[in-house]
Amino acid sequence: MTNHRIQAHFQESAELKIKSAALLAHPIEQAVELMFTALSNGNKILACGNGGSAADCQHFAAELVGRFERERLPLPALALTTDTSILTAVGNDYSFQDVFAKQVQAFGQAGDILLALSTSGNSSNVLAAVEAALERDMRVVALTGKGGGTIGKRLTDADVHICVPHDRTARIQEVHLLTIHCLCDGIDVALFGEEAE
Repeated sequence: MTNHRIQAHFQESAELKIKSAALLAHPIEQAVELMFTALSNGNKILACGNGGSAADCQHFAAELVGRFERERLPLPALALTTDTSILTAVGNDYSFQDVFAKQVQAFGQAGDILLALSTSGNSSNVLAAVEAALERDMRVVALTGKGGGTIGKRLTDADVHICVPHDRTARIQEVHLLTIHCLCDGIDVALFGEEAE
């Protein structure tokens, strides 16, 4: 790998983040409000995604259950990507498409939030989880890219769609991670106010 190629990665990532800031600030703000309201009412956030998006789900849940940047009580968030017995049992006995939807049906309640990550917006198992969440009167915050795909089309006006304006998976995932940090910070600020500089 050449020095030029490495710098091109940084440049493309930085340019996309600047572009995304203007486009995504409002839906991220809406997502924070939705999540804060749910948490304030004693509800929880479930998160699902595949591959790198699965790792992002676990990162998000860890920040809420542990902490982001300041000390606070743990907040209820659960990554649906971590229980290998559930994932393999459902994948084997039903289908891989059901691995998240079954967990949403088991753990999700009205007023909860589903954080659904899919860089393409077309992951069938994430879409099935979205369908299950909507059937349970949960709200959905979807992080997508590439135009939002099928998931973007399925969301209701009560849900929030954060769609990264790019087609390259790596760049979309980089903005998803920044978005997750914005969500965590926004929840902390909503709970405790701005920190003194």
